[in-house]
Amino acid sequence: MESENKVAIVTGAIKGIGLAIALELSRSEVKCVLPYHDWLDSLESMHRHMKETGVDYHAVPADLTCHKDVKRVIHTVQDRFGHLDILINNIERGGWPVVHGPYVPEQWNLEFKTTVTAKRYLFEEVLPILKTQGNGVVVNISSIAGLVGRSGPAGLVFNDCYSLSNRAIQSLTEAWARQGAPEVRVNELMLGFVETRHGPRTRGWEVMSTEKQKAILDHTLLQRTGRVEEVAKMVRLLVFDASFMTGSTIRMDGGYILGGDKAVSMPKGVVEPGEPTFGGPVSPEGAVKKTRNKS
Repeated sequence: MESENKVAIVTGAIKGIGLAIALELSRSEVKCVLPYHDWLDSLESMHRHMKETGVDYHAVPADLTCHKDVKRVIHTVQDRFGHLDILINNIERGGWPVVHGPYVPEQWNLEFKTTVTAKRYLFEEVLPILKTQGNGVVVNISSIAGLVGRSGPAGLVFNDCYSLSNRAIQSLTEAWARQGAPEVRVNELMLGFVETRHGPRTRGWEVMSTEKQKAILDHTLLQRTGRVEEVAKMVRLLVFDASFMTGSTIRMDGGYILGGDKAVSMPKGVVEPGEPTFGGPVSPEGAVKKTRNKS
């Protein structure tokens, strides 16, 4: 996909990862539509950063868990720019067990509706438009919570509802790739611990003790959390360069899923040079003879 004259919806762009993605796309001359709802204290900063790119954009207040608001956002895109090429489905809500404790029903319902249902509303509304354009792209942003659940060092970070919601996103990515093909590519970027999302610069990270933070880093092969700019660059790759990729999930977690265990050095082994090694088990007599020869 060429970036010239492209238009994108980037959700969750008022700060953090979403804003980094919007800025990265803007630097490629993509015009961005930015729905916002929460974190209004960051709105002025978002506008300042977007204006600095010099590329046209439009911010629109909208509760994307409300289907009517989603429809209004799509109409705004068409009225303002006339077409749509890219959907960055970055909306989510993820409460930390260490912060919120057990969920009440309202918290559970809001988390699922934000992380899953809002993504569905957006995809279903933009799909006919993207198909008409003939070269559309959808990137679903998800979390490794869908794989690890509330276990290990992540147990203080990923609530059960957040984990099952992110497990659902992979299924939706594959289903939507079938619906969109061949005109629309749909892929998923699964994130681990990243600054502003389950990492530093979040309330939950600061609540945890230094030992708990270290446990997460020790479980991560790269021994650090990710940066928002790294996520933004990967999204750019999926949008512009992954032209033969759809229905795929890329895991970007610094090796957290693999765990912190390093590969051990190759041992010397116990087989003598020239000794047959694939002829079945060594007989007791052979083992005795080998021992005597060494004495």
